[in-house]
Amino acid sequence: MKPDTCLLAGFLALCFPLLSWTAAFSRHEVWSSMVTQLEFDNIANVSAFLLDRESGILYLGARDAILAVDTTNKLKFPKIVWNVPEEKSRSCVTKGKTEADCNNYIRLLEFLGDGRIYACGTYAFDPQCAFVNISTFTLEKSEDGTEKMETGKGKCPFEPSQHYTSVMAGGTLYTATTSNFLGTLFDISRATGIEQERIRTERSINWLSDPEFVGSAFIQEDEKSNPTGEDDKIYFFFTEVAKEYDLYTKVKVPRVARVCKSDIGGMKTLQRRWTTFLKAQLVCEDRGSGQRFNILTDVFTKQHRPGDPSSTHFYGIFTSQWEREEMSAVCVYSLEEITKVMDGPFKELKKSCENWMNPEPVPTPRPGQCLNSALKAEGFDSSLKLPDKVLTFMRDHPLMENSVVSAPLLVRSGVTYTKLAVTLAPASNSKLNTTVLHLGTDHGELHRIAVVGPNATVLQEIPLFPPSEPINNILLYKGQALVSSPKSLVKLPTEGCSLYPTCEVCARARPLGCVWKQKEDACSLAITEPGEVMNPEDLVSRCGQSDNHCSTEIQKLYVVEGLHVLLPCVQVSPRPCHWRYPSQRHIRRRLSDLEVRVTLESNGTYECFCEGVGREQPACPGAVYTLLLQSPSASLSIMQTSGRQFVAGYLLFFIFGFAICGLLVCLFHRRRKRRGGGHSSSTSEKGRDLLPSSDTPQSPSSASLFSEAIPFAEKRNGTLNGHGGHVPELKCGYIYANSSGLKLQDTSVNLAEEFPGRERPGPEEEEERIGDGLSEMGDTLVGLEEEFAKLHVLRGAPLAQCEESSI
Repeated sequence: MKPDTCLLAGFLALCFPLLSWTAAFSRHEVWSSMVTQLEFDNIANVSAFLLDRESGILYLGARDAILAVDTTNKLKFPKIVWNVPEEKSRSCVTKGKTEADCNNYIRLLEFLGDGRIYACGTYAFDPQCAFVNISTFTLEKSEDGTEKMETGKGKCPFEPSQHYTSVMAGGTLYTATTSNFLGTLFDISRATGIEQERIRTERSINWLSDPEFVGSAFIQEDEKSNPTGEDDKIYFFFTEVAKEYDLYTKVKVPRVARVCKSDIGGMKTLQRRWTTFLKAQLVCEDRGSGQRFNILTDVFTKQHRPGDPSSTHFYGIFTSQWEREEMSAVCVYSLEEITKVMDGPFKELKKSCENWMNPEPVPTPRPGQCLNSALKAEGFDSSLKLPDKVLTFMRDHPLMENSVVSAPLLVRSGVTYTKLAVTLAPASNSKLNTTVLHLGTDHGELHRIAVVGPNATVLQEIPLFPPSEPINNILLYKGQALVSSPKSLVKLPTEGCSLYPTCEVCARARPLGCVWKQKEDACSLAITEPGEVMNPEDLVSRCGQSDNHCSTEIQKLYVVEGLHVLLPCVQVSPRPCHWRYPSQRHIRRRLSDLEVRVTLESNGTYECFCEGVGREQPACPGAVYTLLLQSPSASLSIMQTSGRQFVAGYLLFFIFGFAICGLLVCLFHRRRKRRGGGHSSSTSEKGRDLLPSSDTPQSPSSASLFSEAIPFAEKRNGTLNGHGGHVPELKCGYIYANSSGLKLQDTSVNLAEEFPGRERPGPEEEEERIGDGLSEMGDTLVGLEEEFAKLHVLRGAPLAQCEESSI
């Protein structure tokens, strides 16, 4: 056998199992459900959302493009390309901006009501607005054939990542954004309409102090339920640096600001400025722990009674400036509570003592008040007619003394929520409504959480996008949720008991009117008798859990040092879950779950307690785990079967097989030289031609190495596979190695036929010579094994015993 043939055979024999092992661990788990996903080609940074609720067409603003999608038929229209000229992009780069930021990021899409869409983009740090013809889905052109554009300053931010919000009220655009290239000036303004009525906030830190705008809402009064003739109002939500707190660091606070739709500024004081701008602090505080969440990240507006503006509630996502751990909370504020605070006392800073105090007296008519029937009766039918003393007071006192306070509906650790949408459903056998929170995370997941009174239950956690794609929009439409990331869009149902595939999850969805039916093996709407009360705990117990409320099953987990173990715990209340565990620092919270890095001190019991309404922790844990650390010998055994040791073992066999193969080839040539030294090379070639081709292929393929045409020798009862327990003829073999040991595959060679004219030695002499050769080879193998044992990387993977080897 040629040396290269031996080497090829050994290499394939060793690598083939390794490739199979690698493929076995290559699996891709796909979450399959009622989700329709739509990806866009060459589209990135999808940010603006605009839905036509009559036709179901969704318009999307992205980088250098505007898209339209028919959500009903899942059809995509040709996109509108609106990019920046090359010379303008180069000019933007020369001003110190990156090439990526010097594109046109569409940040604003609003219907104008005349068959057009008003679209605004950053346009290489020079905001511009254009008009989209809905019927043709094209940008309107000027007479010279270029896009018809107008300045977008004050309507759209300069930078793609700047915080921004806008709302259309009666065909007029109201925005909250930056108004200069550097991003240091901030305005809340009426951005369109009559030029004389385009007003904005005063450039004062008392009005806006480094704000981060989050959301806005237009509240239109109902003519039938508005006896006082109150004006329509626009609300803005943002986080800013508080000037009323004199601390060693900047303190951020969430705010709500209000302006009136009919406000057109003052005559002398506050010209082209808001005369009705008032703001108040939002407080989202867990009264049980005293923890306050002070950074607002998103707001969703919801009317609890459709058609009644007074029933409007604002749901907000909050995080904490002071917490190192990821944590999110959801608080809700009613329009009634905000109005009450706006009608309360003003906050004032007395320069003499540097303390905030309530100013006295407040002039008449009340500063910041929207026009109503009473003011019009007094002759104040326009903000231009307000007295200077009222406007001066308004300019110096935009902040209210009282705060709008709320307790969290939900607090979760280890997660950052980015977007929020809310649906309401009547609770089963209860006067309270069930609030379903649809929360998007910064890791591309959608969480559904049901809130009934003080209790919150996690219904679903659905991965929609890769972890690198945060959810940046959630829009609810006809029982569907349209959810987007910067690169793609999905549609999935938001209502219906069929969303909950298991009995346990269906039992948690009982407040939504769902019940698990054993016959159908499905979750469906509950049909109950009048006055029947169904306890969710009893429903869960029917799914196979214990009826005893406190009989939590203890789960034993056998672990080894160095592993990372995730202990799950289901959160069932708006307040966070707490863990009791052995004193150690090798832990990390992931949502309500606990990740443990196993060390020598990890033995013990881990208990999860999810708080209810009261301050005290519940007596019964929601989950109990016992970690049992195995002995070092067991640990070593497990580690030897890990991937790293698996590869090291194959490396050992490969090197060992290569060495033995070379040794056998050398022994073969040495014996041939000893037996046939007096013959010429032509004689040797002649002798080789006499070998049967079926027994000694000159260039075997990789497939032939494992076929039945080449028999494998086996060692049985301490002898090589032969005839009568003896080795009949000299055999040259190659090494075949696997995890069980080493094998010699041999091909018979008759020396008498190969070298004619020479007398074949007797059986005893031949057996003695072969025994000497095998003994010499055995000594070499022992020496090689001792040398390999000294290598650090190959330790822990001992050679298998030859007697135990098998194919």
